[in-house]
Amino acid sequence: MGATEAEEIAERLYGVRGSATRFETEKDDTFLLDAGRGKFVLKIAHPSERGVELEFQVALMRHLEQRAPDLPIPRALRDVKGADLPLVTTRAGERRVVRLITFMVGTPLDRTSCTAPQRERIGEILAKLRHSMADFSHPADGRAVAWDVTHLLDLSDLLSFIPRGGKRAWTVSALERFAEIKPELDRCRRQVLHNDFNTSNLVVDHASPQFLTGVIDFGDAVRTAIAVDVSTALMNQMPKTFDHGNRRDLFDAPRDVLRGYLRHAELTDEELRLIPFLSMGRLAVRALLTCWRAEVFPENSRYILRNTDAGWAHLEWFHAISTAQISDLLTR
Repeated sequence: MGATEAEEIAERLYGVRGSATRFETEKDDTFLLDAGRGKFVLKIAHPSERGVELEFQVALMRHLEQRAPDLPIPRALRDVKGADLPLVTTRAGERRVVRLITFMVGTPLDRTSCTAPQRERIGEILAKLRHSMADFSHPADGRAVAWDVTHLLDLSDLLSFIPRGGKRAWTVSALERFAEIKPELDRCRRQVLHNDFNTSNLVVDHASPQFLTGVIDFGDAVRTAIAVDVSTALMNQMPKTFDHGNRRDLFDAPRDVLRGYLRHAELTDEELRLIPFLSMGRLAVRALLTCWRAEVFPENSRYILRNTDAGWAHLEWFHAISTAQISDLLTR
């Protein structure tokens, strides 16, 4: 879908006139809509998206707006007829669901840097989000999300898409170690959680005392283990460049996030022991899904693989240390 059609949809459904600029995304057609008086994000869902899952995302955002209005999350807007998820027929003849949400001003964290206190702030917001979601439920909250690391072993058929040699060996090692802790993970506490606290979903402002000014993209929110949500946030604070030879600890920066998190939310000793394995598992999920999707959709491979290269050195690091050392990374 082009920007002109997106502008027409925004004006017809929401009465918002502005210029649209496309965002790079994996599936949806998503646009920044600059309306002069404000900026919005217009999302036209992929035809394969299930309506009940989109309803879940909107309901969750509305719940957070009521439960924790001070948290920096976007607001979902209704169309001129009061509908949360209006349908349009595109010029290509597809029936697609539309959403308009407020734009969070700032810089995505993946385009800038942060200090230890700022990483602690990220952990604090993650903990507050957890508490605010604790009593939320929805018929679609138990959906299977491929990016939920609890389903890692279901992705093992994708190993053939991983390049042979070290990369495949490191991924296999991660799968084997994850399989060992999976029974313990299945017994962990669960609730609805964001499940994708990666640096492209965190909007920041270095001039703001709050630093973290926006948490976006609830597309992977799901009912999962609390430890999974934390592990994803920690994995995404691992260094983008990593020299395997200098034996640095991958969790140096992630521990700052954990420190902030623990100020507002507790974790059991068992959860703390499992989180490094889950971070490793999330790296394997990313490797498997992105290598597979890049082959299926080669025209979008640059975007799909944008974070994959950094993860190979991380998987190699996990491969080089013992299971006991992984267990002790956050409990020593």
